[in-house]
Amino acid sequence: MNYQISALIFPKRGVLDTQGRAVMGTLVEMGFRSVRDVSVGRFVRLSIEAEDQASALSTARRICQELLANELIEDFSLKEGDLSL
Repeated sequence: MNYQISALIFPKRGVLDTQGRAVMGTLVEMGFRSVRDVSVGRFVRLSIEAEDQASALSTARRICQELLANELIEDFSLKEGDLSL
């Protein structure tokens, strides 16, 4: 069966997020003074062939740990289903 898994990857709290800082600075310059914080990360949509949902999630977790996320400076979370943009 085919399972849709979405991976959200963001800098860990306390790690310098240079992209987030740059976006925040530009928002302030543009007059968006109500924005308090910005974090820039990545969204990865995976389509995984597996026997069951638990196996698909396990595969997605390994993909994030071994390739997509640098766990020293990034956290990731997995969501089941298609989170189409």
